[in-house]
Amino acid sequence: MFRSIFNLWRLIRTGATFERTGAMAEVLGAMNAPPRLRVAARVLGWPFKPLGLRGDPALPPLTRALTALGPAYIKFGQTLATRPDVVGQDLADQLRYLQDQLPPFPREKALEVIAEELERPIDALFSEVSEPVAAASIAQVHSATLAETGARVAIKVLRPGIERAFQTDIDAFYFAASVIEFILPKTRRLRPRDVIAHFESVVLAELDLRLEAASASEFASNIEQDAGFSVPLPNWNLSSRRVMVLDWAEGVPMGDNAAIDALGVSRAELGTRVLTLFLQHALRDGMFHGDMHQGNMKVTPSGEIIAFDFGIMGRIDGFTRRAYAEILFGFIQKDYRRVAEVHFEMGYVPADRDIDEFARALSAVGEPIFGMEARHISMARLLAYLFEVTERFGMETRTELILLQRTMVVVEGVARSLNPDINMWHTARPVVENYVRENIGPKALARDLTRSLRILSRFGPHLPRLAENALIAQSQPATPPASAGRMNPVTGALVGGGLVALGVALGALI
Repeated sequence: MFRSIFNLWRLIRTGATFERTGAMAEVLGAMNAPPRLRVAARVLGWPFKPLGLRGDPALPPLTRALTALGPAYIKFGQTLATRPDVVGQDLADQLRYLQDQLPPFPREKALEVIAEELERPIDALFSEVSEPVAAASIAQVHSATLAETGARVAIKVLRPGIERAFQTDIDAFYFAASVIEFILPKTRRLRPRDVIAHFESVVLAELDLRLEAASASEFASNIEQDAGFSVPLPNWNLSSRRVMVLDWAEGVPMGDNAAIDALGVSRAELGTRVLTLFLQHALRDGMFHGDMHQGNMKVTPSGEIIAFDFGIMGRIDGFTRRAYAEILFGFIQKDYRRVAEVHFEMGYVPADRDIDEFARALSAVGEPIFGMEARHISMARLLAYLFEVTERFGMETRTELILLQRTMVVVEGVARSLNPDINMWHTARPVVENYVRENIGPKALARDLTRSLRILSRFGPHLPRLAENALIAQSQPATPPASAGRMNPVTGALVGGGLVALGVALGALI
């Protein structure tokens, strides 16, 4: 009971903070919200305005509200910062502050955490540790010099109390999903509670820097042959749950176009490379950087892209990669019928829907994009139409694809910030065609059959017994389970919806 009251208070304070800081009016204006929605938001928010957090008055309204509310909200703002075509250029520019310019915690506190986690005096490990050079929602980074070798390194340190702060926000999201699901049953198809559970699992992985170090090592191995792209390697002997030491990465921020131009590096080529590499990592390796915004990449004087911050890494199994590639390839070829068929084959669309109608709806998504300059494509309108399509055809949120979908849209936003005229479909074509050629067709079929036979050969001695047990089980009369007629409590717990949860769901897709 007390927890529910606290979560209700947390949500009220969220709305009140948006109203008090002026973020509510700014966001609704940037999104071209209908006048009635704007009036309703003001009427509902105004009485609670004094309860909102004040935030830092020196910051713009939306950035001020998100930083005041905490790390989960900051994560959402980092995603929006990559999509000026959705929130407008002014809002996107102010939200980039959230990527690596948040207020740091004191250096002295960081040194205490480092010494405690690594169980050695600071002087024995480092000859010098700088003030914070970057600060984001979960951790901050210091430059340092190793005492033993004199090598320059980066030290990443989690913010004090960050675990508890995230859990507070996530509890409030779950509560909101349950409340609004009761009010708006139509939101159940979006599976917001599952979306929040996915978000929670991603965040928990970010809060253990040992997992990030493991991801960095694996990712570095995967991209060894990728020209113009590298990642700093972790120092396992100087890493723990709350501290991670990496090779130092020198370069200018990916979000600083003026600095990139000063290096003489082609931004158009950089944009193409960012998109191409993301698709290669997702399709070729089944592992991709899941937080690839401007704040997590640098550009060297030679034009090489250095990626860092590996707390969020996406993984896709081989079966899903093939479906994803076929969908992309179908759009590139304008074969909307095949795109529709893949959606039905994968179960993304209920089997009782009309496949021809779905193909026609997909063509309405794809056709306006082809032949149009990227700067003239409204991603906000496109996403709104896609939302209508998913509702019309009863499509549920696929939690296993949330990170892939969100990252693809974020990466396209980064590429557009470098080159406003870039066309995602033209850029993706060679990567997708190469994957399809290698993994869909006779060559892939032969490879799959070989793998299947190899697996069957290992189970060969057990096959007669398994077949006999199956025949015996089939001959026995079926006994209804004791729980027949009662809803599985786990199934019941998965049904949910909510306004804040919907925001998280859309944030994962935007």
